[in-house]
Amino acid sequence: MTKQKSFSIGDTADMTGISKKQLRTWGGKFIPEPARIVCGQRSYRLFSDQQILIIKRVKAYLDQGFTLSTASQLAVGENKNTGGIQK
Repeated sequence: MTKQKSFSIGDTADMTGISKKQLRTWGGKFIPEPARIVCGQRSYRLFSDQQILIIKRVKAYLDQGFTLSTASQLAVGENKNTGGIQK
């Protein structure tokens, strides 16, 4: 069993070009809800490689002029059709 990488919201924002605020807003609504880890009174979002790929696809569709809703549907649909990450 291989351990899956996870990335903080800050790292995810840096890798995707999407702000942390946007990622918080999109989570569960336009992109798959990130995992959370609780540390004391705080909860931190952890994004997987697959979620980062979806976010990058959403951004690419947005850059092409699609609405957020449509971009999200296309990106998530692609991910389902390919069975996950394609390298």
